[in-house]
Amino acid sequence: MRAAISNLRDLVEEELSEPVDARVRAIAAEIAAKHGPASRAVLFYGSCLRERELEGRMLDFYLIVSDYRAAYPKRWLATANRLIPPNVFYFDHDGLASKYAVLSEADFRRECGLGARTASVFARFAQPSRLAWSADDEARTMAIDAVSSAAPALLELTRPSMADSEAADVLAMWKKAFGFTYGAEIRAERSSRPEWIVDSDPDRYRRFAAAAGFPQGRSTSAVQRHVSERAWRQFQRRGKRASVFRLAKASLTFANGADYIAWKINRHAGMDIKLKPWQQRHPLLAAITLLPRLIRSGAVK
Repeated sequence: MRAAISNLRDLVEEELSEPVDARVRAIAAEIAAKHGPASRAVLFYGSCLRERELEGRMLDFYLIVSDYRAAYPKRWLATANRLIPPNVFYFDHDGLASKYAVLSEADFRRECGLGARTASVFARFAQPSRLAWSADDEARTMAIDAVSSAAPALLELTRPSMADSEAADVLAMWKKAFGFTYGAEIRAERSSRPEWIVDSDPDRYRRFAAAAGFPQGRSTSAVQRHVSERAWRQFQRRGKRASVFRLAKASLTFANGADYIAWKINRHAGMDIKLKPWQQRHPLLAAITLLPRLIRSGAVK
């Protein structure tokens, strides 16, 4: 397994090092500058990367910082980031809109691996990403090492849930894995999204699975299958609860936060919420009043 992981790290390093649009690099550098010396790395990921479209879209970034307290001028932001990671902020630069999530190096390493509290980080970084900015070689190494844990964690959790004949198809394993992760968050995408992600670059997913040692030849017992399915149920419960709290927090950290949370609820629950003036003036109170609608809609279970 060590040789496979070493090879996987090479694949991750190669992928993270692939060039990105100069505008993406500029946004990453500006995001890092907002948080000063605490900034360690900025990773670009998501649909804009996969589809190579920037205009009229919202770009997705993760900012990795050395320490939450050092990253913010206000203590409450550091506390919120530590208790309910990550904090998410809106950022625009040169006519492009983006959002970025903030994690400490320690939290990023944990959330990319099997010790993760929720599935959201290792799910994202098992997919393609780019290291758009790093503070130094040490920060670059940290990012590569952490991201190298994401695909093995995702596949290790998923493989035991599959019959041996099913798991022989490595693309089917990836699709089931992403199906689990989409079920562990409040997401608006269609149910076919996990299949689309894998089918958009099947060779990439075959290479990464092989480098991580999958499909593995060993058989899976009924006990292992039960443990895997139970683990995913726990991730789904924790992930949806965390999504609710993150939405409430985003009402404060996101520009026009109340409008943002209403937009999210409308997308996920098929509703048509119109904010009242007082809700726009008081985003946290708006979040408290709006979130029960999301729960009643069935989007959070």
